[in-house]
Amino acid sequence: MEFQYNLPVNLCFGRGKADKIGEITAKYGKKALVVTGTGSTKKSGLLDRTLASLAGAGVEYAVFDRVTQNPLTTTVYDGAALAEENGCDMILGVGGGSIMDAAKAIAFCCVNSGDISDYIFGRKQGQGALPIFLMPTTCGTGSEGNQIAVLTNPDTKDKKALYTMQIMPSASVVDPDVMTTMPKSVLSSVGFDAFTHALEAYTSKKANPLTDAQALLAIRLITANLPKLMLDYGDSDAWEAVSLAATLGGMVIGAAGVSAAHGMEHPASGLKNIVHGRGLAALTPLIVERLAPALPEKFAEVSKLLGGRDEKDCAEGIRRFLRSIELDVKLGDLGILPGDVEWLTENCMKISSGNLNNAPVVFTREQVAEIYRLAI
Repeated sequence: MEFQYNLPVNLCFGRGKADKIGEITAKYGKKALVVTGTGSTKKSGLLDRTLASLAGAGVEYAVFDRVTQNPLTTTVYDGAALAEENGCDMILGVGGGSIMDAAKAIAFCCVNSGDISDYIFGRKQGQGALPIFLMPTTCGTGSEGNQIAVLTNPDTKDKKALYTMQIMPSASVVDPDVMTTMPKSVLSSVGFDAFTHALEAYTSKKANPLTDAQALLAIRLITANLPKLMLDYGDSDAWEAVSLAATLGGMVIGAAGVSAAHGMEHPASGLKNIVHGRGLAALTPLIVERLAPALPEKFAEVSKLLGGRDEKDCAEGIRRFLRSIELDVKLGDLGILPGDVEWLTENCMKISSGNLNNAPVVFTREQVAEIYRLAI
């Protein structure tokens, strides 16, 4: 047995930790670029709390609030330019997965010039990044616990990850209390993203005993607690459980990677800017039906956590779970048309071959196209 697990991020988990962000970042720099979205952190008051915490710790700041879902490479360039103009020496991302991924990429672009796609596709190697701090407001992507930043190139529609230890956060603050302002539709989507992170890492070819243990815990926490939150937002224990599961999901994909479901979803959201978790919901049961026979013991374990018996009913257990969190959708519901299948298939083979190869069954081009057609 051989494996390597490197996670050099200081994870600060617990209720009320959000107000410690100034104290934490003050150890690393003097001025932060605060990266956030267009509205939710302002409406909830979290942005003001964050800025007050920074000021109280003597940390200056500039705010970049232009990140949207499925962040664009062009947005990242704008953020890096603002950081440079303001003399920022660290980056703080406050928001959901898109904001955190953008913050990582901005920190990278502040040090590395040129087209970030060259680094994403491995044509160039980076030379570091500014210190990165993350505070998630959604319990899904797990970006606070890994070295991954997924970006979309608006010209090519390629949605692919910058994957380098250079963008591992210096510290991440995970405060379950700041998650509670999410609408149910967002909660279900990000929660299922966290579920698929754990599922794909658990069944990947790069899995190891540590990722297996963490992934199973994440799956157990999500399946037991996400449906509870859909019924009762006041369940603070469930918020803690799902928040922890999301961070665990991010940690395990940093080591074991994602596989076919993420590999096939990225072309869909790259093309049509759909919500990532909803795209995963449309694809994952169909994919699991085809993967489970190749790894029966692990898929049986997942099935049991979903109330099933063995690997044969794992996909149905996922469908039942999706109904319980109000996420029973098809790609057609999200704007994907039969005429898009050829482009999706070609793009998947172009940008996601590594993800497909990480699955227990490596799908052919024809199988990928068939799954897309069935998912519509």
